[in-house]
Amino acid sequence: MLAEALQAEVDAYIARFVADRDENGRRLVVRNGSHQPREVLTSAGAVEVTAPRVNDRRVDADTGERARFASAILPAWCRKTPKITEVLPLLYLHGLSTGDFVPALGQFLGSSAGLSAPVITKLTEAWKAEQRAFAARDLSVVDYVYLWVDGIHVNIRLEEHKLCLLVMIGVRADGRKELVALADGYRESTESWADLLRDCARRGMHAPVLAMGDGALGFWGALREVFPQAREQRCWFHYADPRIMPRWSHQSLVAAVGGLAWSA
Repeated sequence: MLAEALQAEVDAYIARFVADRDENGRRLVVRNGSHQPREVLTSAGAVEVTAPRVNDRRVDADTGERARFASAILPAWCRKTPKITEVLPLLYLHGLSTGDFVPALGQFLGSSAGLSAPVITKLTEAWKAEQRAFAARDLSVVDYVYLWVDGIHVNIRLEEHKLCLLVMIGVRADGRKELVALADGYRESTESWADLLRDCARRGMHAPVLAMGDGALGFWGALREVFPQAREQRCWFHYADPRIMPRWSHQSLVAAVGGLAWSA
């Protein structure tokens, strides 16, 4: 997201001065490779960013100083982005609308400066295409042995007050984990989970050997309908919830069974 936003910002800057040329007709503002990669710390960890570089040969007539391009999205001194854990659900649920994208992306990047209407439109269309490709990809070539699911409720005021993110993470036979699906649903209803599972089945997904989730009844009803051969297991972390098992020490139970849950 950072890379695409930076590229769009540079493209818009160069386009604004495309008519500025020297005595030989050469453009004064052009792309000039990329800066050295640098790490930007986010709440998801350190991310390596390579920002595009601009060669701006325009000179201020009053001061005689060279003009310089400065990114408003990622300033040269920036080494850390704002907390993004609460912004990512907003980008998914509300951010694909162009009108709402500027404040959403502004929170993600720390500033909405440089996010002009053409930049937002370009980024939105690119991300819509990526999301459509991800949601329609073939799942028949992957065999997920385990499946973890959960519904993530976000504190965002939308028209759909009870909307949540339905998340499915699969584990391959070699132990690799990957995101299988991410979709919005009405609370964690059986029909919402069933729609997601049916879509995955239509795209060739095989029934997992074991599915794990919390005590939400919606998913289990959907799993028995779409993949009845899959075995079920409650997540150990939710089993360890003191509201469910008050006679156990929460910390000691997690320590005792946490390794088993992950190794399973």
